[in-house]
Amino acid sequence: MAHPNGLTALTVPSDVREAIADWRTWLSDERRASDHTTENYLADLYAFLGFINGHLDGVPDLNALLRLNPRDFRSWLARRSMDGMAKTSTARALSSLRNFYRFLDRSGRGQNAAVSSIRNPRLPQTAPKPLSPVDALAVLENAGVWQDEPWLAKRNLALFTLLYGCGLRISEALDLNANQSPTGDSMVITGKGNKQRLVPVLPIIRDAIEDYLRACPYAPHGNDALFVGARGKRLVAQVAQREMRKVRDLLQLPDTATPHALRHSFATHLLAGGGDLRTIQDLLGHASLSTTQRYTAVDSEQLMAVYNGTHPRARR
Repeated sequence: MAHPNGLTALTVPSDVREAIADWRTWLSDERRASDHTTENYLADLYAFLGFINGHLDGVPDLNALLRLNPRDFRSWLARRSMDGMAKTSTARALSSLRNFYRFLDRSGRGQNAAVSSIRNPRLPQTAPKPLSPVDALAVLENAGVWQDEPWLAKRNLALFTLLYGCGLRISEALDLNANQSPTGDSMVITGKGNKQRLVPVLPIIRDAIEDYLRACPYAPHGNDALFVGARGKRLVAQVAQREMRKVRDLLQLPDTATPHALRHSFATHLLAGGGDLRTIQDLLGHASLSTTQRYTAVDSEQLMAVYNGTHPRARR
């Protein structure tokens, strides 16, 4: 059985295979999870099954999965730690696993309370790392100066301007089709969980995208991808990240200057300009206000840095 991402999956018993297929359908149709999220869930589950295969000295059937105890799950977590897996990755994998077991329960296949008893790994509390307004503008000004093809430089500028100007996730921008290109003062963005939100669009963003589309030799239209690579296929995140690395190296910016940092910069600069948290939460598509509140710490740090560097009393 081949995993959709191209990974080689285990040859699992038919009852597990059927459960996985039904789970995938449920994620897509009922939970309305994005293809990206679904693929990540499946990859996490297959990796777990691979561990259990060695742990139990045999491919587990559904009954074996339902009989796993806390020690089995802790052994899996320990293995991930020994393999150097990031805590954030392990937390997501555990969430994927719990989701699968909840589906087994909902679909009447059986329960396993042990997986719910496992604690999430303690994650470090890291604040977002935005670019300064000067650096963010420098990224846009130098978005594709190394490109031999002018249209690719215009594509980079359009993409980075959209990320910074609207606060989009890179996946949200790259999932856009040509017929979703902004033509007015706002656009509808489909985010995590297929939840939609309305974001304002500045004229400079529309102009950058229109300039790119006029120059693009593949003339995207209709349901074609809005942002395409050199061969006309939908642009992938790895290429966008590579292009950001080039401008980062050119400007000697830190490694934290990624496409996602443009989204962080959007939120932080709005907050610094007087934007309220609830509005910024809606613009970013955050389900929880606590996620948006991380930007208040960043803004406070920047204010203190300015104070300590410029106030006469601070230097005494």
